Amino acid sequence: MDLLSKAYSTASDDDDGDSVTGRGSQYTNPFSPPPKRSRIETSFSNPIQMPGLRRPNLHTEAPIPGGYISKRQRAALATDPKVIDPNPKSVDPSPVVGSLSDSDIPHGILTKLRRHMKGGVVPNQTPQSLSAALKGHSKSVNSLQWSKTRAHLLASAGMDHTVCIWNVWSRGQKQARILNCHHAAVKDVKWSQQGLSVLSCGYDCTSRLVDVEKGMETQVFREDQIVEVVKFCPDNYNLFLSGGSKGLLKLWDIRTGTVVREYVRSLGPILDVEFTVDGRYLITSSDVSKSNLSENSIIVWDVSRQVPLSNQVYAEAYTCPSIRCHPFEPYFIAQSNGNYIAIFSTRPPFKLDKYKRYESHGVSGFPIKCNFSMDGNMVATGSNDGCIYSYDTKTSKFLKKVKAYEQPCVDVVFHPSLPDVVASCSWNGEVSVAHRDRSNNWKISP
Repeated sequence: MDLLSKAYSTASDDDDGDSVTGRGSQYTNPFSPPPKRSRIETSFSNPIQMPGLRRPNLHTEAPIPGGYISKRQRAALATDPKVIDPNPKSVDPSPVVGSLSDSDIPHGILTKLRRHMKGGVVPNQTPQSLSAALKGHSKSVNSLQWSKTRAHLLASAGMDHTVCIWNVWSRGQKQARILNCHHAAVKDVKWSQQGLSVLSCGYDCTSRLVDVEKGMETQVFREDQIVEVVKFCPDNYNLFLSGGSKGLLKLWDIRTGTVVREYVRSLGPILDVEFTVDGRYLITSSDVSKSNLSENSIIVWDVSRQVPLSNQVYAEAYTCPSIRCHPFEPYFIAQSNGNYIAIFSTRPPFKLDKYKRYESHGVSGFPIKCNFSMDGNMVATGSNDGCIYSYDTKTSKFLKKVKAYEQPCVDVVFHPSLPDVVASCSWNGEVSVAHRDRSNNWKISP
């Protein structure tokens, strides 16, 4: 054993040139080997620390920037917080651009906002125009939402990986915050009712809660799917629901950062989710075009029991990119790719209204959303022709068509306290705020 240890301690791979492999020592190499390079002395005492001897970790090694990222690497990026993004951004994660305060809003608009928030009577005439053009996104905007606690702030989620916070009627910089927390396109954004925070989700397989005032990310909720939509529970704002590309529906608790419930069924990508006003039922819309089945496109769930109550609500062979419940009446609407908005009851058996629908606009495969006004008297929707369409909710009569963009209008949301104000966004990244004047005409800033 001592002889073996001495032999292995003195032998090295560098001495292979002294003899031919597989022969005895008498068969020497006729060609003299080239002179050996001197060994470079390094300061590494532990060979594991040397770069040349480091063993790569296949699970956490960052991909080459700009290179192909496999599904396994994408899953590692989504689940491992130590993995570095292969295409990191060089910008500040949350640059402060403008002010969130309402102090620089024109006096006439501020007075109208505050009186509406308090439920007071407001004169119809406003000295300043309420319309505004908001420019900041470089790609399509997917979602908009007004803040209910600070009604001068608007949030937008874009395909350019950003969430923008707009101080809509500010005299100065209207773009108050640019939140660059996501590493991919952002699909949805919702304001939290607890503090000045927004919850957003997107293609980086995460939902992120961000403190808007501080510009800091407070929590990250990671999944193994693209998160398409998020929604806070109406009766408990510590809980939110997420739906994603694998058809998974998860109810998260913000306080613990964990999943407390899962709604399991073989579904396609989740397109939209909506709670009924009382919070008892959950309505989901999914893409079932691959299976070519109309059932499961819209499902009504029992929230507490986590079971589907009906999966044959909508029998047409169209997907529905948007679901909205009426703020007071027991029915909900679904934006259909059949170029109309269908009406359903929120009471079992959740029947489709076969005699009324809202139709004049076009969808044509775009993720176009619709919304009720706060008083429930009007429905507004975007359209593939770049227009905003409005309908009377009771009669389903078409009211008005307003040309807003050259590209498809993706989302339209009513202001929470000003009934004659709507915000909208487009497929090419434009965001604008329009208001209806005394002549019932909508005014949009160019």
